[in-house]
Amino acid sequence: MIEVENLTKYYGDLAAIRDLNFRVERGEILGFLGPNGAGKTTTMRILSGYMPPSAGTARVADFDVFDDSLEVRRRIGYMPETVPLYPEMSVRSYLAFMARIRGVTNRKGQVDAAMEACHITDKADTIIGKLSKGYRQRVGLAQALVHDPEVLILDEPTIGLDPKQIIEVRELIKELGHERTIILSTHILSEAQQTCDRVLIINEGEIVAEGTSQQLTDRLTRGTLLHVQVAQPGPEVIAALSRVPGVTGVEPEDGGSYGVTCAQGQDCRTAIAATVVNGGWGLLELRAIEMSLEDIFLKLTAEDTATPVLDEQTEQTVEGR
Repeated sequence: MIEVENLTKYYGDLAAIRDLNFRVERGEILGFLGPNGAGKTTTMRILSGYMPPSAGTARVADFDVFDDSLEVRRRIGYMPETVPLYPEMSVRSYLAFMARIRGVTNRKGQVDAAMEACHITDKADTIIGKLSKGYRQRVGLAQALVHDPEVLILDEPTIGLDPKQIIEVRELIKELGHERTIILSTHILSEAQQTCDRVLIINEGEIVAEGTSQQLTDRLTRGTLLHVQVAQPGPEVIAALSRVPGVTGVEPEDGGSYGVTCAQGQDCRTAIAATVVNGGWGLLELRAIEMSLEDIFLKLTAEDTATPVLDEQTEQTVEGR
């Protein structure tokens, strides 16, 4: 379980994140989304014990990330976007090394289990430097699993993978999420939609939305969106549709189509269909429109970004001082 309260991090006078508050339960996969420089990497590094916050608190498995840093690290598996692999080592020897420095007692058993989970058992004796990028990414995920952590923090875990490998890793993450708390940072919005139970969108260091895709859609549209296409469009169609009980808005579109918004909790489809048929305008299509996570993301992060924010390279430069 992860609990964050008023988490803030400054680089000099610039706030990378400000007053973040969220909670992730055991058995839940949280998608952590945001444009470059939004504060995702900073948050994940704080949660993993890589750096302290400037203010606020973060607890992982009931341990404070600052006061109980070693206990937190024992319970976290962290996969950064660029995994620090040793190219001259074999997969097995690298994972055994990572297990040893993490204090794993049953090293062989845990290494074998991690390789099997990540589908790299057949590469156990291959030198890491000779692996494809996709397989190196799997090795990075295996090192995050080798000590059987309660919490997984994954930063872009499917980068460099082919479509088949991406599907396999998504399924693996879902399986791992049954028993663990997982935070998954990704720029692939379809990945978050297909893998995560809930998403958190951060922009300019602040949380701008949190919930399931459906909850975010309801929040943005405040109702149900319908696509209506008729054979004989005209201003009288807009007027008639606007009078349908429960309809809160009608917007003309191309090709004799209209975007109709119904009040939240109202199903206006039957009344809309009857209105079009009775008006003699010829109903060609009537369907609900679902906002994709990409639509939601763009709508929530497309505001004015005049406030200066750190990009990923600046974060790394400041942290290295």
